Amino acid sequence: MHRPSQADKQTTTAVDRKISEITTIKSKLYKAGLTLLEIDRTYDLPRGTAGTTLREPNVKGERAIAAALGTRPELLWRTRYHASGLRKSPQPAENYVRPTTMAQRQIEARA
Repeated sequence: MHRPSQADKQTTTAVDRKISEITTIKSKLYKAGLTLLEIDRTYDLPRGTAGTTLREPNVKGERAIAAALGTRPELLWRTRYHASGLRKSPQPAENYVRPTTMAQRQIEARA
């Protein structure tokens, strides 16, 4: 019934952490009944800013999403902020790397 455990499974990578961060934020938005387009409209952001902010650093987008969820940006994006709550400047290069899609990850797993 259960999947066999994989002893050889790799530890979490930067891509895994980024995908986890994105899905956590998306699930919080879903539970709150919010959409990324609503956040763009409510906080007067250009269309698509909130969606792009999930993948790439954007101060205004981070603040808008955090405000919509009633939290602080450093609690949502731990990879973009220091433990003290200050934003990293400049942002690490890995914060600008787009994670692979599910289809791409499945192809890599088969290979």
